[in-house]
Amino acid sequence: MARGRLRIYLGAAPGVGKTYAMLCEAHRRLARGTDVVVGFVEHHNRANTAELLEGLEAVPRRAMDHRGAEFTELDLDALLARRPQVALVDELAHTNVPGSRNAKRWQDVEELLAAGIDVISTVNIQHLESLGDVVEGITGVRQRETVPDEVVRRADQIELVDMSPQALRRRLAHGNVYAPEKINAALSNYFRPGNLTALRELALLWTADRVDEYLQTYRAEQGIDSTWQARERIVVGLTGGPEGATLIRRAARIAAKGSGSELLAVHITRSDGLATGGSPQALIEQRALVESLGGSFHTVLGDDPAHALLDFARGVNATQIVLGSSRRKAWQYIYGPGVGSTVARDSGDIDVHIVTHEHVAHGRGGRLPLRKVTDLGRPRAISGWLIGVAGPPLLAVLLTQVRDTGLPTDMLLFFSVTISAALVGGLFPAIASAVVSSTALNYYFTPPTHTLTISDPQNILAVGIFTAVGIAVATVVDLAARRTHEAARSQAEAQTLSALAGTVLRAPTGEGLSALLDQVKETFQQDAVALLERLDEHEPWTCTASSGSAPPTRPEEGDADVLLGENLALVLSGRVLPAADRRLLGAFAAQASVLLERRRLAKEAAAARRQAEGNRIRTALLAAVSHDLRTPLAGIKANVSSLRAEDVQWDEADEQELLAGIEAGADRLDHLINNLLDMSRLQTGTVTPLIQEVDLDEVVPFALGGVPLESVRLEVPETLPMVPADAGLLERALANLIENAVKYSPPDVKVLVKADVLEPVPASRGAADDWGRVELRVVDRGPGVPEEAKEKIFAPFQRYGDAPRGAGVGLGLAVARGFVEAMGGTITAEDTPGGGLTMVVSLPAAEHPPEPGEGSKGSDQAPDPPSEPSLTTSSLAPRKTELA
Repeated sequence: MARGRLRIYLGAAPGVGKTYAMLCEAHRRLARGTDVVVGFVEHHNRANTAELLEGLEAVPRRAMDHRGAEFTELDLDALLARRPQVALVDELAHTNVPGSRNAKRWQDVEELLAAGIDVISTVNIQHLESLGDVVEGITGVRQRETVPDEVVRRADQIELVDMSPQALRRRLAHGNVYAPEKINAALSNYFRPGNLTALRELALLWTADRVDEYLQTYRAEQGIDSTWQARERIVVGLTGGPEGATLIRRAARIAAKGSGSELLAVHITRSDGLATGGSPQALIEQRALVESLGGSFHTVLGDDPAHALLDFARGVNATQIVLGSSRRKAWQYIYGPGVGSTVARDSGDIDVHIVTHEHVAHGRGGRLPLRKVTDLGRPRAISGWLIGVAGPPLLAVLLTQVRDTGLPTDMLLFFSVTISAALVGGLFPAIASAVVSSTALNYYFTPPTHTLTISDPQNILAVGIFTAVGIAVATVVDLAARRTHEAARSQAEAQTLSALAGTVLRAPTGEGLSALLDQVKETFQQDAVALLERLDEHEPWTCTASSGSAPPTRPEEGDADVLLGENLALVLSGRVLPAADRRLLGAFAAQASVLLERRRLAKEAAAARRQAEGNRIRTALLAAVSHDLRTPLAGIKANVSSLRAEDVQWDEADEQELLAGIEAGADRLDHLINNLLDMSRLQTGTVTPLIQEVDLDEVVPFALGGVPLESVRLEVPETLPMVPADAGLLERALANLIENAVKYSPPDVKVLVKADVLEPVPASRGAADDWGRVELRVVDRGPGVPEEAKEKIFAPFQRYGDAPRGAGVGLGLAVARGFVEAMGGTITAEDTPGGGLTMVVSLPAAEHPPEPGEGSKGSDQAPDPPSEPSLTTSSLAPRKTELA
């Protein structure tokens, strides 16, 4: 059963019009045809509110006695029994009279919601449990009746009923809120302008928080990355340096200027775990400072601090970023423009504040790490440094042994070493190689040799050009390596996303989610992956699907997670993911959410199909009851009324005829009701056969009780093997088949009921013996059934062709097939040679067929054979007539 939806009208103070708004909404829904019932509404003798109760159905209140006084409360049992679509329940924070089933009215509302009833309720901001101390500090009044915040936050809709303090005081003065004798006291105490203004601000801020939660959920669902400046969110970037406290306080002052602003501190760490120059102790202290100022602290992985910071800011819909001025020395800017400059350049519509501090350019925050130019792997980096540093000296020693090479040739050889260092190790090994190579050229091969001086200006120019070209080539090679690395990563992501889309599209509904989680585990090299879900933020997480051993059971237990709204999370455990991988992980998480929703929709569709089938059956059942069951009842009533008539004298023959009609109608009614009950048992799965070995020659005769004996001919030999079956169910199934065959056969042609045993199939090596099957055929010479309709006739409430109304409710064949299949057999329809229809009942033979003359061992639970000689199979078996 689906949980009901809760709508709450929230007000800042009594008298703003919450109940009035609720009743107006009730009238709007009533006009649209919604079943709306008043469970409990308190109008406090306010005329305008009381008038709106007219025209609304109300459940009578429950009268209760407490300490000699009579009180009225919400009658929860009566409202649950009435079961409307929408129930109006006023004053959510109300405390029930002692002796009630629940202590609080919000607990009554929870029961209504659990029963699938939508509820509209009201509450004032001062009744929220978390705001009790705040309200007491403002008004000086401690609220005794409170409701937990999570109850209100879980509401599907929260509508703020707002009114200015001046307007509310005017309503109060006009007598629209309290009785005249209470007005002056209220205006001078609780309803002072300052109190009302503060309460109004509380209500607006609390509602804004709830609206912001809806907004974040919507942005996540729609994949919106751009900033929506719905409210101020200030992100302050921390490095763990000594300037952190200054930045936090500056950001807090900016946040304080806008009511409802949010402060978020973020620290970027390297994905490889290397230190970034920050102090862990300083970060601990800065975290405590942020939390003391009402903010939140976050840690994000990223090798590029500027872009990781911007990705985080866009992800939380930040409007401003606060950073400290750089502590770099002037010469350190050769490594790049710095985080502050990069963030300011790429921030887009996010404002960036660069805050100066006393540690600027003093370098007391520790050495800043060099920018990681490219990632070629440790083996290539080591090889590049070996080539760049050791290669030139080795080449110089080799060339000193060869006397006839000139300076241009020597420069080209050293230049090849520099290019090799660039190709293998990247930029920095190549620069080192250019410096070492130029030094070796100067010392060994540029006159005067074995000194670092150069006498010829042309040689000076050549060495300079060599060094510049070496650095330029190394830079180009490094740039190409970076572009290749990025292209390879983009290609890998594209291939992964393509495979992901194929997994989602091709996988069966029940297996797609597991296949996707397996792919996540393999792609990100994790130990385990879990998709966690919870009903709401106060319920524990449950694992919807998982991959790997020991999957995490909470987001906190994983090394990486992606939240999909408030109550769905994709959690990975095994290793921490870099920031670059989170975009791809987000795509996986979105697909996981789609697959989960698809699986739920498939279940709902299956349930809808079952419900539609049930509705169809119920409709057919109503049609059957309206005609087929009324027909025998009408005959019985007519005959009984005739017998009871005092003005007519019936002779004995007429009385017997009327009594026979009553008996025939009752038998027919009994037969129809039995079929309906049998179909109900099959639909609900409550048919449990009692399987025993039975003889067909003892069961089949009992199936002839509902037809004239002269209309059927039996050919059921006594030598047939026994079959494992429920004798009662088998008899009912055969009776329906035989009655149906007699109904459609011509009056002068008998229905043939014939049983045979099929030859057993030789068992393969190691397999169990197969003793064959026993087939019982019910052959009629009626109009027959076309091939395309042979399966449809077994559906419930089906009459084929021009079967007259009153000839049955169309359940006989459906019940027969259900019973036979419950016993492990089958029923199929075949054409009778020469015209007609043959029903074939196939049952497995017993494992040990009796020898001829052995009797019917194991059939002691079967009913006794009939006493009429004409129905015994021994007397009927020899008479076999072909129906060619």
